[in-house]
Amino acid sequence: MAAATIWALHDGKVGMANQALGLAEAASRALGGTVVEKRLDIRAPWRWLVPQLWPAPLAAIGPGGDQLVPPWPDIVVSCGRAAAAPARAVKRASGGRTFWALVQDPGFGREEADLIVAPRHDAASGANVIETLGAVHRVTKGKLDEAAKRFAKEFAPLRRPLVAVLLGGDNKVFRLTDAGLALLIGQLAMLARRGYGIAVTTSRRTGARAANLIRERLPEAYLWSGGGDNPYLALLALADAFVVTADSVNMVSEAASTGKPVHVVPLAGGSAKFTRFHRAMGEAGVTRHFAGAIETWNYAPPDDTARAGAELARRFKARRI
Repeated sequence: MAAATIWALHDGKVGMANQALGLAEAASRALGGTVVEKRLDIRAPWRWLVPQLWPAPLAAIGPGGDQLVPPWPDIVVSCGRAAAAPARAVKRASGGRTFWALVQDPGFGREEADLIVAPRHDAASGANVIETLGAVHRVTKGKLDEAAKRFAKEFAPLRRPLVAVLLGGDNKVFRLTDAGLALLIGQLAMLARRGYGIAVTTSRRTGARAANLIRERLPEAYLWSGGGDNPYLALLALADAFVVTADSVNMVSEAASTGKPVHVVPLAGGSAKFTRFHRAMGEAGVTRHFAGAIETWNYAPPDDTARAGAELARRFKARRI
């Protein structure tokens, strides 16, 4: 079988991109092949409509994104609602030859998708569904090893044990309140006084004010809040434990891929889906609630990405035979 061409479609958001690319890269490792990233810029009126109402989805791609034109790929992987309709249109334009893998369950295109890779908290079901514990992602041992070497000198002065704080912020259902941030900073300061090294990385949702408060009230901590080489993968590789805010399924899943202790910081708000996710991770022995102390425990790191990539490759090969 010739090496497969795999398109990874996403809307440009980091979380969506990492999931689409993570599954595409895992399938490529299982199959052999080339992954082509396609960042979509959805223009009006399509971006205002649910995918079910999109007229001519391939015409929805604006000039600021990557165009979807022939030759059509062997496999198209899409993540999120904005990428679902274009991905289905690619499959249809190829005469059904393109294999469509859908990451997450956007409530659209279930019957036409060849494979749906959905986290357990999405509660999706069907013969074409493979369930994961958390999010699929791009973290691999090779990437962690490379990042660890690149940041080894920069992180060498940090005290051990090293706690990596993966800080998110406000989203549709959670809020990083002033009170919650103050409590977290106080807990981290206490850990620092007990001899722990603290390394904090923020996200786009954190905001400059929160980063400034951390810089002011926790001056002993290493802080990355944008600019220069992102140390995120190096922190995953070199930290001894993690403190992760509850707003990000991706960050919790990526931290869990290391097999190191993952402590989840509660935030104001929440949703039924997030509750199901955090309950499942806790019941699997992967995460624990963060209440100011760093605990030590062991668990088998979830193999969601590799397993989903292998299943995609298996189904793709079976359809081609």
